[in-house]
Amino acid sequence: MTWITTIGYESATGKLRKLYDCVKGPDNNVDNIMLSHSLRPHSMEGHMAIYKYCLHHTGNTLPKWYLECIGAYVSSLNGCDYCVEHHFQGMRRLVNDDARSSALRFSIEADAIRGAPLDAREIAGMAYARKLTVDPAGVVESDIIALRDAGLIDGEILEINQVTSYFCYANRTVLGLGVNTQGDIIGLSPNNSDDPNDWGHR
Repeated sequence: MTWITTIGYESATGKLRKLYDCVKGPDNNVDNIMLSHSLRPHSMEGHMAIYKYCLHHTGNTLPKWYLECIGAYVSSLNGCDYCVEHHFQGMRRLVNDDARSSALRFSIEADAIRGAPLDAREIAGMAYARKLTVDPAGVVESDIIALRDAGLIDGEILEINQVTSYFCYANRTVLGLGVNTQGDIIGLSPNNSDDPNDWGHR
């Protein structure tokens, strides 16, 4: 499941077992990206907190499907198939339109987001996420002004920034430790946005 040693759910004790109980899905399944932290549970706790708060918090105003779409796009740009698979399925469930989801996936994988079934405001956000992913030092203030001109307010720009930044972190965790989807249930997420402390995957 990873290139480093991990501690499975049944073998976990103490703080690690408590964290697993927070993030587990059906049949005590723990996603491999979380298992990869098992030798340092405190890093799992930090990872899960930023993930939950960036993507699944009631304070966000952008639609959750769109934040998942950004995550899938950033992950594709980074070559992280693990996160693409998980978050495309999350987006697909939320979009609830197979034809549109398929068109979005095609655009994401082809890095042709301007042809995606998105409005101009959404495309502008995706373009910013792309630049922040592939050329972070090239981002300038005029990029933010362009987002405002497209109709995004500063809080929404921050949401896009944080989701993009989170996925760059998650992608490098996965790619750097050889995390794969073997044994994972694809597409589960902590969808209870009403409770920021509910990390359960379903």
